[in-house]
Amino acid sequence: MIVTGYTASVLDTAVRAAVRAPSMHNSQPWRFRLRDGGIEVRVDRRRPLPAAGHGHLGDWAAHLACGAAVFNMRLVLACAGMPARVRLCPDPDDPDVVARLVPDSPAPASPAEQDLLAAIPHRRSSRLPFFPEPVPGEIRWRLAQAARAEGAWLELVVGATAVGALAQLARSANRVLDRDPRYRAEIAGWTRGGPATDGVPARAGGPVAEPQDLLPQRPFGERPHVPGQDFGAEPLVAVLGSAADSAVDRITVGQALQRVLLTATDARLVASMVSQPIEVPAARERLRTALGRFGIPQMVMRIGYGQPGWPTPRRGPADVIDGRPDAGDAR
Repeated sequence: MIVTGYTASVLDTAVRAAVRAPSMHNSQPWRFRLRDGGIEVRVDRRRPLPAAGHGHLGDWAAHLACGAAVFNMRLVLACAGMPARVRLCPDPDDPDVVARLVPDSPAPASPAEQDLLAAIPHRRSSRLPFFPEPVPGEIRWRLAQAARAEGAWLELVVGATAVGALAQLARSANRVLDRDPRYRAEIAGWTRGGPATDGVPARAGGPVAEPQDLLPQRPFGERPHVPGQDFGAEPLVAVLGSAADSAVDRITVGQALQRVLLTATDARLVASMVSQPIEVPAARERLRTALGRFGIPQMVMRIGYGQPGWPTPRRGPADVIDGRPDAGDAR
């Protein structure tokens, strides 16, 4: 069957997966709509991150999040036999439209696409300590290949010295951010102590940071460390990056980020993002120089074996789809 345009029902199904994508502070900065048989993904300007995601980084946080949502939609459509052709930033007159998905030639989904789709409900950021078991080389190769398949690069930071240097950079960036009262207010504003459809529940925030922690944690929660369960001396740390830093580059990296995270989930790994070195310009430049490779760092990740993170809430299709009678209603 040749699909000439997506329907409202298809959009609804795709959006249910799209909203499972990661976003800074679980801010979910996206909206969706049908237009001429295609699906548009837009930045939601009503959900800004003024201290972290916007400002000197422009729409960095929103673009990565929307790119990750686009990747989830691609998987749903491909596995439904309706693969999409994607255009990034398709309207020069409307920069809030980050992507447009239109039906491509029918084709069966690959086993890899089916596996990644199955991983979407299980992908969660884990802010808990990881187990000491190392990530095998074959899985590390799969993670790097996942980034490459989406037009990005993934640098695995190997060795205690290199990991320690990156961790020092991340902790320094975290101290810079924490000195800003707007940043602290932003974290508090996205921390949820009760039922919610966005933000980070305090129970999902991980234990309170302690001096021995290698990498910094956002102060979402207030739980103490469990005795004897530190975050590990040498986790697998990966830096995801792009060739440049345009809107298209960031949306592309967002798709690569989600492919890497779902690949990790499929391999029974857990991960969390450490974006502080990206949020501070001087730290980002030092990281770029230290990596010694062409391109722009866009995200730092901590990857390993461990307990899956707590699920975080998501808004439903009625809250994020424009142009439908129930758009914006509570769900």
